[in-house]
Amino acid sequence: MNAAKLLFAGTPDFALASLRALVSAGFVPAAVLTQPDRPAGRGKKLSASPVKQFALLQEIPLWQPETLKDPELFSKLTDLQPDIIIVAAYGLILPQAILDIPRQGCLNVHASLLPRWRGAAPIQQAILEGDSQTGISLMQMEAGLDSGPVFATAATPIGGAETAGELHDRLALLGGELLVGKLPEILGGTLASVPQDDSLATYAGKIKTADAAIDWSEAAPETLRKIRAYNPAPGAFFDLDGARIKCWRAELHAGIEGPAGTIQAAGKEGIDVACGEGGLRLLELQRPGGRRVTAAEFAAQAGLQGKQLGSL
Repeated sequence: MNAAKLLFAGTPDFALASLRALVSAGFVPAAVLTQPDRPAGRGKKLSASPVKQFALLQEIPLWQPETLKDPELFSKLTDLQPDIIIVAAYGLILPQAILDIPRQGCLNVHASLLPRWRGAAPIQQAILEGDSQTGISLMQMEAGLDSGPVFATAATPIGGAETAGELHDRLALLGGELLVGKLPEILGGTLASVPQDDSLATYAGKIKTADAAIDWSEAAPETLRKIRAYNPAPGAFFDLDGARIKCWRAELHAGIEGPAGTIQAAGKEGIDVACGEGGLRLLELQRPGGRRVTAAEFAAQAGLQGKQLGSL
Protein backbone atom coordinates (compact mmCIF):
# COMPACT_ATOMS: atom_id res chain seq x y z
CA MET A 1 0.00 0.00 0.00
CA ASN A 2 1.22 3.52 -0.81
CA ALA A 3 2.28 5.59 2.21
CA ALA A 4 0.28 8.67 1.18
CA LYS A 5 -3.01 9.14 2.98
CA LEU A 6 -5.71 9.98 0.46
CA LEU A 7 -9.45 10.36 0.47
CA PHE A 8 -11.58 9.66 -2.61
CA ALA A 9 -14.84 11.43 -3.46
CA GLY A 10 -17.00 10.13 -6.31
CA THR A 11 -20.34 8.58 -7.13
CA PRO A 12 -21.16 7.13 -10.61
CA ASP A 13 -19.39 4.70 -12.95
CA PHE A 14 -17.05 7.42 -14.22
CA ALA A 15 -15.71 7.81 -10.69
CA LEU A 16 -15.57 4.06 -10.12
CA ALA A 17 -12.99 3.67 -12.90
CA SER A 18 -10.61 6.03 -11.06
CA LEU A 19 -11.21 4.37 -7.70
CA ARG A 20 -10.55 0.92 -9.18
CA ALA A 21 -7.33 2.17 -10.76
CA LEU A 22 -6.18 3.69 -7.46
CA VAL A 23 -6.80 0.51 -5.48
CA SER A 24 -5.15 -1.66 -8.15
CA ALA A 25 -2.07 0.59 -8.05
CA GLY A 26 -1.83 0.41 -4.25
CA PHE A 27 -3.31 3.84 -3.54
CA VAL A 28 -6.05 2.56 -1.25
CA PRO A 29 -8.04 5.50 0.15
CA ALA A 30 -8.27 5.94 3.89
CA ALA A 31 -11.96 6.72 3.31
CA VAL A 32 -14.42 7.23 0.46
CA LEU A 33 -17.04 9.96 0.12
CA THR A 34 -20.04 9.23 -2.08
CA GLN A 35 -23.57 10.56 -2.52
CA PRO A 36 -26.36 9.18 -0.32
CA ASP A 37 -28.36 6.28 -1.75
CA ARG A 38 -30.94 7.52 -4.26
CA PRO A 39 -34.16 6.05 -5.69
CA ALA A 40 -33.48 4.32 -9.02
CA GLY A 41 -35.22 2.08 -11.53
CA ARG A 42 -38.93 1.64 -12.15
CA GLY A 43 -39.54 0.64 -8.55
CA LYS A 44 -37.70 3.72 -7.27
CA LYS A 45 -35.94 1.63 -4.63
CA LEU A 46 -32.96 3.16 -2.87
CA SER A 47 -29.82 2.24 -4.80
CA ALA A 48 -26.19 2.39 -3.71
CA SER A 49 -23.80 4.21 -6.03
CA PRO A 50 -21.22 2.19 -7.99
CA VAL A 51 -18.51 3.80 -5.85
CA LYS A 52 -20.27 2.75 -2.64
CA GLN A 53 -20.67 -0.83 -3.81
CA PHE A 54 -16.97 -1.08 -4.64
CA ALA A 55 -15.87 0.58 -1.39
CA LEU A 56 -17.94 -1.87 0.63
CA LEU A 57 -16.40 -4.83 -1.23
CA GLN A 58 -12.93 -3.44 -0.54
CA GLU A 59 -13.87 -2.72 3.10
CA ILE A 60 -12.88 0.94 2.74
CA PRO A 61 -14.50 3.29 5.31
CA LEU A 62 -17.45 5.03 3.63
CA TRP A 63 -19.09 8.38 4.30
CA GLN A 64 -22.34 9.55 2.66
CA PRO A 65 -23.12 13.05 3.93
CA GLU A 66 -26.22 14.86 2.63
CA THR A 67 -24.24 18.09 2.73
CA LEU A 68 -20.56 18.98 2.89
CA LYS A 69 -21.34 21.75 5.38
CA ASP A 70 -21.96 19.15 8.10
CA PRO A 71 -19.77 20.02 11.13
CA GLU A 72 -19.37 16.31 11.94
CA LEU A 73 -17.99 15.63 8.47
CA PHE A 74 -15.60 18.56 8.75
CA SER A 75 -14.37 17.17 12.06
CA LYS A 76 -13.85 13.70 10.51
CA LEU A 77 -11.87 15.16 7.61
CA THR A 78 -9.76 17.28 9.91
CA ASP A 79 -9.00 14.28 12.13
CA LEU A 80 -8.14 12.14 9.09
CA GLN A 81 -5.56 14.71 7.90
CA PRO A 82 -5.42 13.42 4.31
CA ASP A 83 -2.45 14.31 2.13
CA ILE A 84 -4.80 14.77 -0.84
CA ILE A 85 -8.49 14.45 -1.73
CA ILE A 86 -9.15 13.00 -5.19
CA VAL A 87 -12.50 13.95 -6.71
CA ALA A 88 -14.17 12.36 -9.74
CA ALA A 89 -17.82 13.10 -10.57
CA TYR A 90 -18.76 13.37 -6.90
CA GLY A 91 -21.84 15.52 -7.46
CA LEU A 92 -21.41 18.03 -4.63
CA ILE A 93 -19.28 21.19 -4.70
CA LEU A 94 -16.48 21.11 -2.16
CA PRO A 95 -16.55 24.27 0.00
CA GLN A 96 -13.33 26.20 0.58
CA ALA A 97 -13.09 24.91 4.14
CA ILE A 98 -12.74 21.34 2.81
CA LEU A 99 -10.48 22.34 -0.10
CA ASP A 100 -8.08 23.72 2.51
CA ILE A 101 -7.88 20.53 4.62
CA PRO A 102 -5.52 18.23 2.65
CA ARG A 103 -1.82 19.04 2.77
CA GLN A 104 -1.60 18.88 -1.03
CA GLY A 105 -5.07 20.13 -1.82
CA CYS A 106 -7.79 18.48 -3.87
CA LEU A 107 -7.31 16.89 -7.28
CA ASN A 108 -10.15 16.59 -9.80
CA VAL A 109 -10.39 14.05 -12.64
CA HIS A 110 -12.29 16.05 -15.27
CA ALA A 111 -13.60 14.70 -18.58
CA SER A 112 -12.40 17.40 -20.97
CA LEU A 113 -9.25 19.17 -22.10
CA LEU A 114 -9.51 22.20 -19.84
CA PRO A 115 -10.19 25.09 -20.20
CA ARG A 116 -12.55 23.73 -22.89
CA TRP A 117 -15.81 22.47 -21.42
CA ARG A 118 -15.74 23.37 -17.79
CA GLY A 119 -18.92 22.32 -16.02
CA ALA A 120 -21.36 19.47 -15.62
CA ALA A 121 -21.69 17.86 -19.06
CA PRO A 122 -18.36 18.10 -20.93
CA ILE A 123 -18.72 14.76 -22.74
CA GLN A 124 -22.08 15.59 -24.26
CA GLN A 125 -21.04 19.13 -25.14
CA ALA A 126 -17.91 18.01 -26.95
CA ILE A 127 -20.05 15.80 -29.21
CA LEU A 128 -22.72 18.47 -29.71
CA GLU A 129 -20.12 20.98 -30.87
CA GLY A 130 -18.49 18.54 -33.25
CA ASP A 131 -15.11 18.56 -31.46
CA SER A 132 -12.58 16.25 -33.09
CA GLN A 133 -11.02 15.31 -29.75
CA THR A 134 -11.51 15.50 -26.02
CA GLY A 135 -9.74 13.97 -23.06
CA ILE A 136 -8.99 14.01 -19.35
CA SER A 137 -7.53 16.79 -17.22
CA LEU A 138 -6.06 16.37 -13.74
CA MET A 139 -6.85 19.71 -12.13
CA GLN A 140 -5.94 21.28 -8.80
CA MET A 141 -9.29 22.29 -7.35
CA GLU A 142 -10.10 25.83 -6.27
CA ALA A 143 -13.27 27.79 -5.53
CA GLY A 144 -14.03 28.56 -9.21
CA LEU A 145 -15.88 26.16 -11.54
CA ASP A 146 -13.20 23.84 -12.99
CA SER A 147 -10.86 26.83 -13.14
CA GLY A 148 -7.85 25.51 -11.23
CA PRO A 149 -4.37 24.86 -12.64
CA VAL A 150 -3.88 21.61 -14.55
CA PHE A 151 -1.22 19.00 -13.73
CA ALA A 152 -1.65 16.78 -16.78
CA THR A 153 -3.95 15.98 -19.70
CA ALA A 154 -4.54 12.99 -21.96
CA ALA A 155 -6.28 13.50 -25.31
CA THR A 156 -8.34 11.07 -27.35
CA PRO A 157 -10.16 11.44 -30.70
CA ILE A 158 -13.96 11.40 -30.78
CA GLY A 159 -15.29 8.77 -33.17
CA GLY A 160 -17.58 9.98 -35.94
CA ALA A 161 -20.41 7.71 -34.78
CA GLU A 162 -19.48 7.54 -31.09
CA THR A 163 -22.23 8.12 -28.54
CA ALA A 164 -21.82 9.94 -25.24
CA GLY A 165 -22.14 6.62 -23.44
CA GLU A 166 -19.35 5.04 -25.45
CA LEU A 167 -17.10 8.08 -25.07
CA HIS A 168 -17.88 8.22 -21.34
CA ASP A 169 -16.66 4.66 -20.86
CA ARG A 170 -13.41 5.32 -22.74
CA LEU A 171 -12.78 8.54 -20.83
CA ALA A 172 -13.47 6.88 -17.49
CA LEU A 173 -10.73 4.32 -18.14
CA LEU A 174 -8.40 7.01 -19.50
CA GLY A 175 -9.00 9.06 -16.36
CA GLY A 176 -7.99 6.18 -14.12
CA GLU A 177 -4.85 5.53 -16.17
CA LEU A 178 -3.78 9.18 -16.14
CA LEU A 179 -4.52 9.50 -12.43
CA VAL A 180 -2.39 6.58 -11.27
CA GLY A 181 0.32 7.47 -13.79
CA LYS A 182 0.74 11.04 -12.55
CA LEU A 183 -0.23 10.74 -8.87
CA PRO A 184 3.26 9.75 -7.63
CA GLU A 185 4.73 12.89 -9.23
CA ILE A 186 1.94 15.06 -7.83
CA LEU A 187 2.39 13.66 -4.33
CA GLY A 188 6.16 13.96 -4.65
CA GLY A 189 5.95 17.60 -5.70
CA THR A 190 7.85 16.96 -8.94
CA LEU A 191 4.96 17.75 -11.33
CA ALA A 192 4.06 21.42 -11.60
CA SER A 193 0.52 22.53 -12.42
CA VAL A 194 -0.09 25.03 -15.22
CA PRO A 195 -2.69 27.83 -14.86
CA GLN A 196 -5.58 27.69 -17.35
CA ASP A 197 -6.07 30.41 -19.93
CA ASP A 198 -9.45 31.75 -18.83
CA SER A 199 -9.93 33.53 -22.16
CA LEU A 200 -10.26 30.09 -23.82
CA ALA A 201 -12.81 28.74 -21.35
CA THR A 202 -16.09 27.26 -22.59
CA TYR A 203 -18.90 25.91 -20.43
CA ALA A 204 -21.06 22.80 -20.49
CA GLY A 205 -24.14 23.32 -18.33
CA LYS A 206 -26.37 20.69 -16.78
CA ILE A 207 -28.50 18.78 -19.28
CA LYS A 208 -32.26 19.30 -19.23
CA THR A 209 -34.67 16.89 -20.89
CA ALA A 210 -35.86 19.69 -23.18
CA ASP A 211 -32.32 19.98 -24.59
CA ALA A 212 -32.76 16.58 -26.24
CA ALA A 213 -35.78 17.56 -28.33
CA ILE A 214 -34.99 17.17 -32.03
CA ASP A 215 -35.62 20.22 -34.21
CA TRP A 216 -35.93 18.89 -37.76
CA SER A 217 -35.32 22.36 -39.20
CA GLU A 218 -31.69 22.07 -38.12
CA ALA A 219 -29.06 20.64 -40.48
CA ALA A 220 -28.67 16.86 -40.54
CA PRO A 221 -25.12 16.79 -39.07
CA GLU A 222 -26.25 18.92 -36.13
CA THR A 223 -29.24 16.68 -35.49
CA LEU A 224 -27.08 13.57 -35.67
CA ARG A 225 -24.68 15.01 -33.09
CA LYS A 226 -27.65 15.62 -30.79
CA ILE A 227 -28.75 11.98 -31.14
CA ARG A 228 -25.22 10.79 -30.30
CA ALA A 229 -24.73 13.27 -27.44
CA TYR A 230 -27.94 12.33 -25.64
CA ASN A 231 -27.43 8.57 -25.88
CA PRO A 232 -27.90 7.08 -23.28
CA ALA A 233 -29.46 9.99 -21.35
CA PRO A 234 -31.90 11.60 -21.66
CA GLY A 235 -32.33 10.28 -25.22
CA ALA A 236 -33.03 12.52 -28.22
CA PHE A 237 -36.74 12.55 -29.05
CA PHE A 238 -39.37 13.80 -31.48
CA ASP A 239 -43.15 13.77 -31.87
CA LEU A 240 -44.98 11.25 -34.05
CA ASP A 241 -48.78 11.35 -33.95
CA GLY A 242 -48.68 12.81 -30.44
CA ALA A 243 -46.24 10.22 -29.03
CA ARG A 244 -42.74 11.02 -27.85
CA ILE A 245 -40.39 8.79 -29.83
CA LYS A 246 -36.76 8.41 -28.80
CA CYS A 247 -34.09 8.01 -31.44
CA TRP A 248 -31.00 6.14 -30.30
CA ARG A 249 -29.08 5.71 -33.56
CA ALA A 250 -29.07 7.35 -36.96
CA GLU A 251 -26.70 8.15 -39.81
CA LEU A 252 -26.33 10.83 -42.44
CA HIS A 253 -28.02 9.90 -45.70
CA ALA A 254 -27.46 11.75 -48.97
CA GLY A 255 -30.18 12.53 -51.45
CA ILE A 256 -33.02 13.15 -49.02
CA GLU A 257 -35.05 16.24 -49.93
CA GLY A 258 -38.35 17.71 -48.83
CA PRO A 259 -39.92 19.68 -45.99
CA ALA A 260 -38.00 19.34 -42.73
CA GLY A 261 -39.30 16.45 -40.62
CA THR A 262 -41.00 14.62 -43.49
CA ILE A 263 -40.47 10.85 -43.72
CA GLN A 264 -39.31 10.23 -47.28
CA ALA A 265 -38.98 6.45 -47.04
CA ALA A 266 -39.43 3.72 -44.44
CA GLY A 267 -38.30 0.14 -44.84
CA LYS A 268 -35.82 -2.52 -43.86
CA GLU A 269 -32.83 -0.18 -44.34
CA GLY A 270 -34.23 2.44 -41.98
CA ILE A 271 -36.47 5.50 -41.89
CA ASP A 272 -35.30 8.41 -44.06
CA VAL A 273 -36.18 11.87 -42.75
CA ALA A 274 -35.54 15.26 -44.35
CA CYS A 275 -33.83 17.87 -42.20
CA GLY A 276 -33.47 21.62 -42.67
CA GLU A 277 -30.33 20.76 -44.63
CA GLY A 278 -29.66 17.21 -45.79
CA GLY A 279 -31.28 14.14 -44.29
CA LEU A 280 -30.92 11.35 -41.75
CA ARG A 281 -31.60 7.64 -41.84
CA LEU A 282 -33.01 6.64 -38.45
CA LEU A 283 -31.76 3.23 -37.33
CA GLU A 284 -32.95 2.58 -33.77
CA LEU A 285 -36.10 3.94 -32.13
CA GLN A 286 -38.22 3.51 -29.03
CA ARG A 287 -41.90 4.17 -28.36
CA PRO A 288 -43.04 5.29 -24.87
CA GLY A 289 -42.98 2.31 -22.55
CA GLY A 290 -41.57 0.07 -25.26
CA ARG A 291 -38.20 -1.45 -25.96
CA ARG A 292 -35.60 -0.21 -28.38
CA VAL A 293 -36.19 -1.61 -31.85
CA THR A 294 -34.56 -1.31 -35.23
CA ALA A 295 -36.08 1.24 -37.56
CA ALA A 296 -37.17 -1.66 -39.78
CA GLU A 297 -39.21 -3.13 -36.90
CA PHE A 298 -40.59 0.30 -36.11
CA ALA A 299 -41.56 0.94 -39.73
CA ALA A 300 -43.40 -2.38 -39.89
CA GLN A 301 -45.77 -1.28 -37.13
CA ALA A 302 -47.44 1.51 -39.12
CA GLY A 303 -47.46 3.27 -42.45
CA LEU A 304 -44.94 6.02 -42.04
CA GLN A 305 -43.98 7.31 -45.47
CA GLY A 306 -45.02 10.92 -45.96
CA LYS A 307 -45.75 11.53 -42.29
CA GLN A 308 -44.52 14.71 -40.65
CA LEU A 309 -42.36 14.38 -37.55
CA GLY A 310 -42.65 17.20 -35.05
CA SER A 311 -40.67 18.70 -32.21
CA LEU A 312 -41.78 18.54 -28.59
